[in-house]
Amino acid sequence: MPRKELSGSETSTTLHPNAQAPHPRFQLNEAIHQPVRLSILGLLVHSQRVEFAFLRDHLGLKDANLSQHLTALEALGYVSITKGFVGKRPRTWVAMSDAGRAAFTEYLDVLQQIIAQPADQRSTDTGEKQ
Repeated sequence: MPRKELSGSETSTTLHPNAQAPHPRFQLNEAIHQPVRLSILGLLVHSQRVEFAFLRDHLGLKDANLSQHLTALEALGYVSITKGFVGKRPRTWVAMSDAGRAAFTEYLDVLQQIIAQPADQRSTDTGEKQ
């Protein structure tokens, strides 16, 4: 059976009049949902700042891999990266920005919505009977 194409003004509720609001998973921030970035932000949310080497070792990553993820988070404004020296040794510190903290809090709120979805609504959604 051919699928009906939606025009700009039609939504899925047009095709499915009994459909509920979209599932909260569609609100998940994909940049944070990536496991390494989620782990990075999960550590940073509890710290003022964290040294690059600690993040690398704690998360079991290579320097280049961690650097790529931090660059992506920095581009989004979720973290700030500061370079400096301790004695003569170069150090890099990472801190969560206010925007990162807000995005992470929002992400956790969406996860709570998914977890808190009533069981009777889940079984209705899957077509199962209780």
